[in-house]
Amino acid sequence: MSIEKDLIEHFSGLDIPKKLLSLLRFDNEVAQSTYFSEGFEFSIDRERFGLKTYSEHEAFLDSIYEFACADGSGSSYGFWLKDGNANLDVAPIVTFGSEGGFHVVANNFNELLQILTFDSEPMIDWDEVDYFKDPDDFEPSEKSKEYREWLKRVCGLEPISNANDIVKKAQQEHKTSFDAWVANFYEG
Repeated sequence: MSIEKDLIEHFSGLDIPKKLLSLLRFDNEVAQSTYFSEGFEFSIDRERFGLKTYSEHEAFLDSIYEFACADGSGSSYGFWLKDGNANLDVAPIVTFGSEGGFHVVANNFNELLQILTFDSEPMIDWDEVDYFKDPDDFEPSEKSKEYREWLKRVCGLEPISNANDIVKKAQQEHKTSFDAWVANFYEG
């Protein structure tokens, strides 16, 4: 089954953002198994093994829709259907760390698209999420230039120079409510 069909099935009737499908096509046609942003890779965990380490409660699992790896160790990006909102275009983007920790990283999918231009894996722990790259040791992902051009041309969005600015804004908007919501299901 193709990743596009997997995504459509995974989102079980929700309207998938057009930009997400367009990004998937970019990934398949241009990136072709090479990174366009460090650590980002489309991935569907049908069994939701990672999420189930936090809670197996149906209301929890029905409100988080993971769609991509955030790093090379199993951290993930997902949509949070906050307050039952099923509009994925405006749903906050959250990340769950492979070693623990969960955080809001973007107010919406457009902001995640911009974060990906920073071309760095998030460092996720229980206390924070941080995007960092050493300017003296940084090598861009193989298709990062093509991704930036695609983002401007297709999505009308500009690349960014600091992913943490977007994270900070998203956390100001959603951190308290996300943490409280997760606490209903997870007692870590």
